[in-house]
Amino acid sequence: MKLVRWSGIAFAAVVLFAAAFIGKETQPVGAQMADAANALLGTMTAEQKAKAVFPFDSPERVKWAFVPKQDEQKRPTRKGLRLEEMTKEQQEAVMKLLRTGTSDSGYKQAVAIMSLESLLAELEGPKGRMVRNTGWYFTSIFGTPGAKGKWGWRIEGHHFAVNFTIVNGNVQSATPAFFGANPAEIKAGANQAKRTLPEVEDNARALFASLTDDQKKVAHQSKHFAEIQEIPAAKVGPPVGLAASDMKPEQRQLLEKLIVAYAERMPDEIAKAQLKVVTDGGFDKVHFAYSGGTKSGEEYTYRVQGPAFVIEFLNVQADSAGNKANHIHSVWRSLPSDFGLSAR
Repeated sequence: MKLVRWSGIAFAAVVLFAAAFIGKETQPVGAQMADAANALLGTMTAEQKAKAVFPFDSPERVKWAFVPKQDEQKRPTRKGLRLEEMTKEQQEAVMKLLRTGTSDSGYKQAVAIMSLESLLAELEGPKGRMVRNTGWYFTSIFGTPGAKGKWGWRIEGHHFAVNFTIVNGNVQSATPAFFGANPAEIKAGANQAKRTLPEVEDNARALFASLTDDQKKVAHQSKHFAEIQEIPAAKVGPPVGLAASDMKPEQRQLLEKLIVAYAERMPDEIAKAQLKVVTDGGFDKVHFAYSGGTKSGEEYTYRVQGPAFVIEFLNVQADSAGNKANHIHSVWRSLPSDFGLSAR
């Protein structure tokens, strides 16, 4: 079996690659996912399935992570079947599965995030501490894809993790959904000024800038939020910051726009369900909290939290070229727990 290694995907090519899979589907998302997962499984050898397939109740299903995972010999330690172990046909099948779990814009962002590994490899060089490899994105299937029963799937690697739980053909959970970018903005070269996740930065900064001095005193946090936890249940505590009920109409619109920027990473059916969680919990109860500066190069974090969801964002690290605060972590999570689980 010929294996195809992913490498050197240029940012400009990402949009073309993404567009090849953009199309309107009529099936419910859960059915699309089952069809795509089964099509992928149908191409796999027994050896590949041994890496990619787990029981639905396997502890592995909730062991999500967005950091690079490798041992001292720089061998991958993530579970699942990675892209570089697949044929071109199988890689295309993986991307079709990913396409069922993302919107047009979310899919383009996902592929752009993966492509940044090539840039990191160039910036850090062969002596870099971490492996930077576009082929190190892993696919896992949990249970048996179909219209009945429970099953799930995950595609995950550095700075990207999507996790779906499907019950009787319906998507029960689409969290955690993590999108990151290093660099957040490409500072040099042919793709200079390209940004992978601009909406989650610009809308948050605009919202904080729109607040009055008194509102900023409530929203502003003296310390940055801690790094996002790679656990099944986000330990964020009670909401902090400024409640939507204490915002002006135009500020509430900016908050809505920020939340939508996260939800619309997903297919329309899932995005609508996520936004319904926001409104069902009461939009007035959604809180916005912000720490740090608002200018390029200044560290900042924010959190948007309602009764049944939380958005977490951090931009506090330099990128691999040394540019300050140019390294994004962002995630949408369910409360009290992700993966369709009850509180833990």
